[in-house]
Amino acid sequence: MNRHHPIRCAAWALLWVLLIPVTGMALIACGSPGPGEADEPSSAGGPIVDPVLRLVPRVMATHPHDPTAFTQGLELVDGRLLETTGRYGESGIREVDRATGRVLRSALLDATWFGEGLTSLGDDRAIQLTWKAGRAVVWNLATLSEVDVLTYGGQGWGLCGLGEAGPDGAVDSLVMSDGSDHLTFRNLDLTRSGDIAVRLDGQPVERLNELECVDGTVWANVWLTDTIVAIDPSTGAVTAVVDASGLLADRSTLGDEDVLNGIAHDPETGRFLLTGKRWPVLFEVVFEPVSDEPDG
Repeated sequence: MNRHHPIRCAAWALLWVLLIPVTGMALIACGSPGPGEADEPSSAGGPIVDPVLRLVPRVMATHPHDPTAFTQGLELVDGRLLETTGRYGESGIREVDRATGRVLRSALLDATWFGEGLTSLGDDRAIQLTWKAGRAVVWNLATLSEVDVLTYGGQGWGLCGLGEAGPDGAVDSLVMSDGSDHLTFRNLDLTRSGDIAVRLDGQPVERLNELECVDGTVWANVWLTDTIVAIDPSTGAVTAVVDASGLLADRSTLGDEDVLNGIAHDPETGRFLLTGKRWPVLFEVVFEPVSDEPDG
């Protein structure tokens, strides 16, 4: 029979009482999240990103288009179709009859300026960029007369308006492209307020050109391609890619620069108007997902 010393037993009992809470705290610290901490995910990985939509244009209607127009921008303003054109000595703005393609009115830029894209400012005014002149012309659309000239640094390619439109159609701010993989945000006087890099699956999207802003999304032609991308201006992420290579079947008379360029949204129908430089056709389209079913 073993005999236990009473004082030694009491000491061991006290030590055991003291160790229980310490051991429990150690287990909590090592194996459980503390207050306000979330459990670790069971597997590594970044945030869930919505897949990029792959779209094609479905043609709803076609209209004649001036095959001599080096189209730089399209815009619908109160039902009027406006188009800006490029080339030195030929650059300007025109109002076009959508049904016939006939030029109703036009005005030319300074012959030393190469015209680029445009957007409506509201209050029956629109602004047209120039390529390398660092100048933008503000047009009175009622008379197609020049009312102001604004300055900016760098090249001008495409332009569209962001923000809630006021009662006169005015926008809050502008988005501008310069042929790079960046979009710049600008105030209505074209002073710069920020910029963002445009990425598709993490890769830069170069040569962003003509722009159209629709419900907070920036749609952009990609120069020298048949591609249009939809861009989230808050992140620069491309959310959709439109393959418009099937629009114009016969390109035998077109040059290397005569590519898809020109996109306008019709708020009355929800359709987009698409054309290209020196294209003979203006297309009314809706964008729809690419079909997974094989042809035939």
